[in-house]
Amino acid sequence: MNGYALDTNIIIHYIRKEPNVRRNIGEAVMKGCYLAIPNIVHYEIRRGFRIMSAPKKEATYNALIEPDSLCDIAEIDTDAWKRAEDVYAELYRKGFTVGELDILIASLCLEKGYTLVTNNTKHFENINGLQLVDWTKELG
Repeated sequence: MNGYALDTNIIIHYIRKEPNVRRNIGEAVMKGCYLAIPNIVHYEIRRGFRIMSAPKKEATYNALIEPDSLCDIAEIDTDAWKRAEDVYAELYRKGFTVGELDILIASLCLEKGYTLVTNNTKHFENINGLQLVDWTKELG
């Protein structure tokens, strides 16, 4: 399925009401684009709420993922796990170090055909075939 997967930093910008991120998400929704939050990103966001008290921010995030809301949680399936093995091996052979969670996020995107929305493009730029976009910048 084509669409966009939102990285953790983009969700944080959304929660903080960063205007470019809000505008780009809104435009994607108006165009009928599919928006996904990889379950790894969901974990990263939720664990942050476990160590800080931020009920308004948590409510903003929860509204984003409610059923029939803007985003769906995308699960890493068997094919994405297999892809992650290949991505890891390719990066290792080339001498690149990428965080394990980032490899899983990227592999999910590669398997599902998602463009990864992130402002940490350096974390992902060496992953072959991964489409990246930074919605913290003015795109329109």
